[in-house]
Amino acid sequence: MSSRGRVSALLPDFPWDTIASVKARAAAHPDGIVDLSVGTPVDPVAPLIRAALNSVAEVPGYPTTHGTPELRAAAVDALKRRYGITGLDPAAVLPVIGTKELIAGLPRLLGLGSGDLVVIPEIAYPTYEVGALLAGAQVLRADGLTRLGPQTPALIYLNSPSNPTGRVLGIEHLRKVVSFARERGAIVASDECYLGLSWDSRPYSILDPEVCDGDHTGLLAVHSLSKTSNLASYRAGFVAGDPELVAELLEVRKHSGMMVPYPIQAAMTAALGDDAHEGQQRERYRARREQLRNALAGAGFRIDHSEAGLYLWSTRGENCRTTLDWLAERGILAAPGDFYGPTAREHVRIALTASDERIAAAAERLRTH
Repeated sequence: MSSRGRVSALLPDFPWDTIASVKARAAAHPDGIVDLSVGTPVDPVAPLIRAALNSVAEVPGYPTTHGTPELRAAAVDALKRRYGITGLDPAAVLPVIGTKELIAGLPRLLGLGSGDLVVIPEIAYPTYEVGALLAGAQVLRADGLTRLGPQTPALIYLNSPSNPTGRVLGIEHLRKVVSFARERGAIVASDECYLGLSWDSRPYSILDPEVCDGDHTGLLAVHSLSKTSNLASYRAGFVAGDPELVAELLEVRKHSGMMVPYPIQAAMTAALGDDAHEGQQRERYRARREQLRNALAGAGFRIDHSEAGLYLWSTRGENCRTTLDWLAERGILAAPGDFYGPTAREHVRIALTASDERIAAAAERLRTH
């Protein structure tokens, strides 16, 4: 192994390993830890989704990589109904084994390598960088097109609403990115996993006709059912957009055996066909957000962006690791901003994904700081 090299040597340290000691300190609180460091759903999966999963549990055969026609049709209908996306061909929808898997593998699946440039947000979900590094591509952090100068990127990642900041990109910004990418022959991959969790402003999909003029060429939208449908454990997501790009991804994934299990496809179909459970979950997060936001403000935190998504991007105007220690003394665990980029060292990401009881406990500890 040493003579051939280790793939892991290409990658940064796994970020969560760096806060183990802080987590232990928070866990020592007499009333238990309130873990707000990760975006893992804690609420139950809706009964109709569980019923759909169970209804095909006895099916023994291999699933198709492309997904069932019912699943792809349900995705098209849901994107139109929920987000106003029109003109999407069901053939241009591809289920994936959780969107993290897709993002980590996307540069390689698209054939990118050492001569290619991948652009990611300045403050970004770490897997964008990981995927580029695994492909041997170069990485540039940039929020504005002027940072690119004369360079021609192969792939541009967008993330709106953002993880971790909750920032929502305006429609004109999105249009400029699409125009720039088409001028230079770049692919745009828009991570839209938090699109259904808007609070203070409306986020737009890259596939929205107001953004792309109804032309999906060169565009990929990445969607997850982990958040508003609580399906993180199901590993249920999909990518949609440019029919040629999706067809290429499908062809490579067929050879690789990258198939979403058939019962999961049935569960996804049910989830995409029902808006009621999604609305209920969104309201749970809205209530938790208000409670935490008020408590954080009362404890001297400033909250930046956070117009949408599952997190409050918070700062006390100090190094994020100092803030992490302050919170841990009160039994609260957050994610340090330096996980997400060098310009985020004074922020912490505080998740809304804890039970009502734990959110209330965190709010009380912040109020009595």
